[in-house]
Amino acid sequence: MSTTASATIWDRTRLGITIGSVVLIFLAATEALAVTTVMPVVSADLDGQALFAVAFSGTLATGVIGMVAAGAWSDRAGPRAPLYAAVGLFIVGLIVAGAAGDMLTFIVGRLIQGLGAGAQTVALYVLVARVYPPHLHGRIFAAYAAAWVVPSMIGPFLAGAVAEFLHWRWAFLGVAVLTALAFVLVALRLRGVSLSAPDIAEPAQQATGPRIGRRMLLAVAVATGAVTIGFAAEATPSVGWPLALGALVVIGFAIVPLLPAGTLRARPGLPSVVLMRGVAAGAFFAAEVYVPKLLIEDFDFSPTFAGLALTMAALAWSSGSAVQGRYGDRMGSRRIAVIAVTMIVAAVLGVLLVASTTSMPWLVVIAWGFAGGGMGLLYPRLTVLTLAYSTPANEGFNSSALSISDSTGSAVAIAVAGLGFVTLPLAGSGFVTVYIITGALLVLALLPGLRLGDGPR
Repeated sequence: MSTTASATIWDRTRLGITIGSVVLIFLAATEALAVTTVMPVVSADLDGQALFAVAFSGTLATGVIGMVAAGAWSDRAGPRAPLYAAVGLFIVGLIVAGAAGDMLTFIVGRLIQGLGAGAQTVALYVLVARVYPPHLHGRIFAAYAAAWVVPSMIGPFLAGAVAEFLHWRWAFLGVAVLTALAFVLVALRLRGVSLSAPDIAEPAQQATGPRIGRRMLLAVAVATGAVTIGFAAEATPSVGWPLALGALVVIGFAIVPLLPAGTLRARPGLPSVVLMRGVAAGAFFAAEVYVPKLLIEDFDFSPTFAGLALTMAALAWSSGSAVQGRYGDRMGSRRIAVIAVTMIVAAVLGVLLVASTTSMPWLVVIAWGFAGGGMGLLYPRLTVLTLAYSTPANEGFNSSALSISDSTGSAVAIAVAGLGFVTLPLAGSGFVTVYIITGALLVLALLPGLRLGDGPR
């Protein structure tokens, strides 16, 4: 494939893989937006209010296992087989969740879905590294962000309408059917495309991290810890908080070998890139999952209209990603990090004001647009930096590490926020607790954000 400056992601030699991967991102976006919108209805219907956060954090936690497996598998055999296995697990999880008769069965489906979603993310990142030259990485990730545009325009509103006028189950079963159909298209478009990496000595591959068996055990420990924090919300505070603290300690020890050396110390370069992804994603998604819940429970919004805040955020995310794809190198990573964090903090403070005063609910919709714009600037930049700091020998490990940090940070932050929501309401509102926690996390994200660098010169 041509790597000249005139090459694009839409060249004939890359057209098939671009279309196929964008379709997968499109469906993942549809599902993610739908779940966030309909979860208040699901948890009420299945009598699982205490497990509301686990439905999100559990999916992200098992995604860590899928990421580790897909990273090692991709490094050894290429991303094709991991991608196919990931899509299959994703579909099975959607079917189980959509057919669930109780909250525990629903969560089992979400856990299976997480395995597939996590593996798919890593496989697609490696796919980009194998198919596209470095100067096109920003463009393809901007295209992935653009794949959120249509779901963001109609996804939350449509999911809310489905839950309100049909049944919330179709928000899962419908996506499962569409994913199965799209998988056939993707498989056909990937036929004949070489996804092999350049020849690399086996010792170099093994040097990227601990052996796969140990890495899988560590991933299971991380996932178990994150799920434990989520289930701690069902216990009394005197039991739940010590249990959550113990789980956090386990996660801290288990995750270190799965990340680049120095990640938890915010070492400049790749370690700070990976750390910031986890902290920023954790703060954003822990805040976002409670946005529809706040509008529905405190302001009597219907599910259909509660999804408008997510629509605003997703559209702004796509716009921010387009700006990053076009001007990211010119702006520089540190400037992007500061601008992005400032935008998200402003949004969280706006939602916190609404939650504490129980007034001005439409401010939530406007504020969350700023949060989405900030994430749109930051997210693809961190992905581009990860590939810039990588070589063919460790693309899978580093892509896996980025996604592990993302999912673990999100799972832990959502679980802790959920525990605080249930057991430690401030000013008489669990929502206030959630937005204070997430605001504090965003301030912490500035530490690695100032140490990102701009990749090897």
